[in-house]
Amino acid sequence: MIERYTLPEMGRIWTENAKFQSWLKVEIAACEANCSLGKMPEEALKEICLNAKFEESRIKEIEKEVKHDVIAFLTNINEFVGDAGRYIHVGMTSSDVLDTGLSLQLKDSCELLLEEIEKLENEVRLLARKHKNTLMIGRSHAIHGEPISFGFKLAGWLAEILRDKKRLLVLKESISIGQISGAMGTYANTNPKIEKITCELLGLKPDTASTQVISRDRHAEYVQTIALVGASLDRFATEIRNLQRTDVLEVEEGFTKGQKGSSAMPHKRNPIRSERVSGLSRILRSYVVTALENVPLWHERDISHSSNERIMLPDVSICLHFMLREMKEIISNLKVYPENMLKNLNIYGGVIFSQKVLLLLVEKGLSREKAYSLVQKNAHQAWNNENGNFRENIAGDPEIMGLVTENDLNKCFDPTIHLNNLNVIWKKLSI
Repeated sequence: MIERYTLPEMGRIWTENAKFQSWLKVEIAACEANCSLGKMPEEALKEICLNAKFEESRIKEIEKEVKHDVIAFLTNINEFVGDAGRYIHVGMTSSDVLDTGLSLQLKDSCELLLEEIEKLENEVRLLARKHKNTLMIGRSHAIHGEPISFGFKLAGWLAEILRDKKRLLVLKESISIGQISGAMGTYANTNPKIEKITCELLGLKPDTASTQVISRDRHAEYVQTIALVGASLDRFATEIRNLQRTDVLEVEEGFTKGQKGSSAMPHKRNPIRSERVSGLSRILRSYVVTALENVPLWHERDISHSSNERIMLPDVSICLHFMLREMKEIISNLKVYPENMLKNLNIYGGVIFSQKVLLLLVEKGLSREKAYSLVQKNAHQAWNNENGNFRENIAGDPEIMGLVTENDLNKCFDPTIHLNNLNVIWKKLSI
């Protein structure tokens, strides 16, 4: 059996050495499968398992001459293995090695991404729990709407992270596919049982119906899923950037001792990590088109996908891994300012409670149109005045006060009623 290597950091999964290691795993697993079916001597398998290795520099040297990476790799392996090397790669085509080896890298990448998204999930869950009842203003079109809590906002993030985690789990299953089906994928020169055994040894499933390559819809799904997770992180980062604006300042990225915000303006504390996440998410989205264009290859295969995948798949994997770590650090060190949240919520004397006053007047017998007109008039008077006060305007409107009591208004202007049903969401998310 092949020993499962300890998962390295994401960058190491995508080194040239790791790529060749994945190819070697595939070749040895295929030899084990052939041996189990009596297609090669056990002694030859022992020789291969004992001596099979490679030298990156030698592979590159051979490739300069033969202009074929897999042939160069096999030539170098045989330099170490000797006569037993004639049993390596029997009935296989290059893509059996390339695509199955790539699947090992993609699967390992998914495992690392899942580890990081679970860490982010835990941080967001903790912060949501802490700020379940921390009142702040909710915004629609970036304009004050009605009260929410900061915990409620974070609960929305948590729900999205859980969906993203599920997407990565599904993706890991989808991409953990191997093929040992030979040229054109017809098994003309190999037994389909070889594929089944090889994939089992590698922790993969045989492709349902490969051609000479594993179809690139799987790899397009990989890139699209990564871009989608990145878009979630971009949403969180963009929200933090907006909430850190000087005129809002409801949250702020952690600012360490000795950190500088600007070469010219000593007062600056900028949301640089959130901006970094937003910027990197654009790279992920930019690769989606390339991944989709790799799907329609010519006939049973061409290699138009190969060149860009060598850049794209390491890039998106490493990039998202970094982004998840960065967002986890942002959340764990986030400064939250409840006093600023309350100050912003109460601007213009509670104008954000206009809907409650509207509903109260309808309940008291006014038509919705008449009630809307009265409330809007008083709201806009407050909104258009730097020191405007909606509550005072309502209290001074005889047409309204002839219908309602002071106690009625107190209930309308109580922000805590917007927290009454948070337990419904908390229960769904097990916060």
